[in-house]
Amino acid sequence: MDKTTLRKEIRQMKNTMTEEEIISRSQRLSEKFLNSDPYKSTKTIYGYLPYNQEVRTWSLLAQAMKDGKQVAVPKVCGEEMNFIYITDFSQVATGYCGIPEPIADGPVAEDKNALVLMPGLAFDTDGHRIGYGGGFYDRFLADEPNHPTVALCYDFQIRDDLPVEEFDVPVDVVIWE
Repeated sequence: MDKTTLRKEIRQMKNTMTEEEIISRSQRLSEKFLNSDPYKSTKTIYGYLPYNQEVRTWSLLAQAMKDGKQVAVPKVCGEEMNFIYITDFSQVATGYCGIPEPIADGPVAEDKNALVLMPGLAFDTDGHRIGYGGGFYDRFLADEPNHPTVALCYDFQIRDDLPVEEFDVPVDVVIWE
């Protein structure tokens, strides 16, 4: 199956979920993430703020802040994506393509060892992923390849055989239901 067809199929499956189902599944995934070794061992998280039916990351990012971790979330600036430190969610508003992002353009996060929480539409158990097609995370990780990466996803997002291209950067750990 090609990436375009797979993206369409996963989007259709996500669209069938109710808000209650998204919240319930997200809570379970957040608990798994917060108990994971990558989370426990990091000082900084480069998270993402959920859009549409993505796994809700608000509570896990809030917990990271309570746990004394630095939290940064992406802001799109032209063809680039920068991670901007935030200390609470009042510093966020609707931005690029309707996705929540920081209001400010700084401070830009500079922790080369920060744990990157990766969004995506489909994953396999080897960490390959199909993103949304913008290439922002692949470009970011090509420039900063030493970041550990984790993805959270619903069970139906796990696939056996994903089409992989040479510029696709795999995720270190995939956590699913």
